[in-house]
Amino acid sequence: MRVKKGAYKAPFFIFQVKKEEKMYKFIIYEKKDKIAKITLNQPPSNWLTIEMMKEINEAILDSKNDSNIQMLVFDHVGEKAFCDGVSVSDHTEDKVNEMLDVFHRMFKNLSELDITTVALVNGRALGGGCELMAFCDVVVASERSRIGQPEIAVGVFPPVAAAYFTKLIGPKKTYELLLTGKIISAKEAEAIGLVTCVLPAENFKEEVEKYLNEYLNKSKVVAMWTKRAIKASLNLDFLEALKVAELYYIYGLMSTCDAKEGISAFLEKRKPQWKNA
Repeated sequence: MRVKKGAYKAPFFIFQVKKEEKMYKFIIYEKKDKIAKITLNQPPSNWLTIEMMKEINEAILDSKNDSNIQMLVFDHVGEKAFCDGVSVSDHTEDKVNEMLDVFHRMFKNLSELDITTVALVNGRALGGGCELMAFCDVVVASERSRIGQPEIAVGVFPPVAAAYFTKLIGPKKTYELLLTGKIISAKEAEAIGLVTCVLPAENFKEEVEKYLNEYLNKSKVVAMWTKRAIKASLNLDFLEALKVAELYYIYGLMSTCDAKEGISAFLEKRKPQWKNA
């Protein structure tokens, strides 16, 4: 596939695939240093087929079981779309049960990750692609990106968005997006809480690397306990969530080397040396 000069193409981190790592047909899965990266590799639309989602689930579990990994990144090949959604051909009556099972398993697997998850969007993120993007902890989008849940136009609704978006963006915007199927800009998605950060399209690669470094230069184990506390709050009222956060803080976080190191480094006016333990 030819890519215009200056256009986005993934992957843009320099990865070396180890010989023992499995090669996939529909995705590119790579690991380097503290990052595992799943790149959707069926341009121009990067439709989520049943077979692609099976590969994604396998890669998610691999990143979960690798103690060296601090961040899981979702990226895409091609300049048009992060992902235009789940393949319409897999919505037919003979495939819909398997499709929903493997699709929803992605979100179950992602929900069980302690590492930070990131979606990099430089193009369209629609339907199941929008759901996958939004379910990540951090969403970095370029100014040219377009985002939405257009399922209602073809007579269906997005189950993950229906179950999760009210927690993320509130009921009013969830009703609007799911009942109209409207497509919004990256800036509007950022304003309502679907996107974390919007960066210029022309320098997307460089700006993303700088932005993600703000996450990667922190302690993995401290980030892990922080994410656990945040996730616990999603389904609890404030006082219950505060109690859980307190328990995580005292019996989880404060038992780590890095919590002690961070406090000592601050008091001694030096840069902390994280052990990720």
